[in-house]
Amino acid sequence: MERKYFDCLIQAIDLINDGIHIVDRSGKIVYYNAAAKRLDEIDVDKAIGRHILEVYPSLTFDTSTLIKVLNTGNPIFNIEQNFINYKGDKISTINSTLPIIYNNKIVGAMEVSRNITEVRVLSEKIINLQRELYETNNTSVEKIKKPKAHYTFIDIIGQSKEMLKLKTLGLKAAMSDSPVMVCGNTGTGKELFVQSIHNSSNRKNKPFIAQNCAALPSNLLESILFGSVKGSFTGAENRPGLFELANNGTLFLDEINSMPLELQAKLLRVLQDGRIRRVGSSNTIDVDVRIISAINIDLNEVIESKQLRQDLFYRLNVITLIIPDLSKRKEDISILIDYFIKKYNDKCKKFFNGVSKEVLDIFMDYSWPGNVRELEHAIESAISLYDGDIIREEHLPFQFKNFHPTKNFTLDTNVIQPLNTAVEKVEKEIITSALEQTDYNISKAAKIINVPRQTLQYKIKKLDIPFK
Repeated sequence: MERKYFDCLIQAIDLINDGIHIVDRSGKIVYYNAAAKRLDEIDVDKAIGRHILEVYPSLTFDTSTLIKVLNTGNPIFNIEQNFINYKGDKISTINSTLPIIYNNKIVGAMEVSRNITEVRVLSEKIINLQRELYETNNTSVEKIKKPKAHYTFIDIIGQSKEMLKLKTLGLKAAMSDSPVMVCGNTGTGKELFVQSIHNSSNRKNKPFIAQNCAALPSNLLESILFGSVKGSFTGAENRPGLFELANNGTLFLDEINSMPLELQAKLLRVLQDGRIRRVGSSNTIDVDVRIISAINIDLNEVIESKQLRQDLFYRLNVITLIIPDLSKRKEDISILIDYFIKKYNDKCKKFFNGVSKEVLDIFMDYSWPGNVRELEHAIESAISLYDGDIIREEHLPFQFKNFHPTKNFTLDTNVIQPLNTAVEKVEKEIITSALEQTDYNISKAAKIINVPRQTLQYKIKKLDIPFK
């Protein structure tokens, strides 16, 4: 590679936000980008040529991911590493480390480190705050009596058959201690049901703790759930996990399908034995916790895609509540509109008393990909930004600007046509209308008319529908 291209590559790597280290076969640093300098607060000229453990004295041959890869030749992906830099700051990173191989020999290793220090610090602060709320005070024999969850079944707005049935099932679920899995797309109101089940159960005066399992590395999530003991990793302190804090109460694990598989096995063992072990400890602690979990994908998909272990799935899925999309319970739209108008009138000191007929037609015909949350935000936006007594079409957010309710399609029955001709005519009108409503977004249009994307593309071509 010509020198000028090499220099350009180095300049580009220096712009990357993740820290990048490259070491030679002996473990000496040969490259160290700007992000790594910011992370470790060590000048590049002081790091180059020095052994990795000299620059990071809190690491060892056993804990350094770079040393492990040099010794084994096996790549490591998304492993949490904790260390203390020269200023005494505790640093947490997620490392992916690759061996550098030349002529079938390991000549070095490269590591990309993503800084998650703030994520860990915030998580630990949350745990500490929860501990302050739920642990017994030294001067009091009673635990804090504040409610742990805000919503009850009365807060779930809906009179459709589906929602009334779900409320009944949810109330029955609250009468038992069996695990519950709540399924539904984003914005359908899963946590409302979860909190309502807790608040109707015999655990209602005990802790309710929620933890989202998405976007957290396995090691960090493990210490959050099960706690840690001092010295179990660099900077670790004696700290209870959420299972201990939720003892005798409810632990809500949101997006459980995003939990790393290796941690799912440990969670399964806890559910089977009723005991947890803090990270770094050999002692077990008995816990009595009800688990309610939630997923935002189809039940069948979560197993077929192997996002969730089958044995854990069956352990969690004793009682199932499937929350329908708003598009499948449109009879609830009117009462939801009234509820949200009242809510944001009170909040914004406004005096809206309804929506225009045009807006109601739009709302009844819209597909609501964001579900109830999207409807709430549409009402909130209109009331926050405008004044008046009626929410009109011009008050609606951008996604409704070019939306037009579906036309009612009719055939002239006085004119006899070949059946396939008549069907194609209706198909063409429906597809054209769906494309116009979605600004010619194939995926959204396919969802509106409930056909696969490939089928819609085929019909557009077959029916010679102009596509913008």
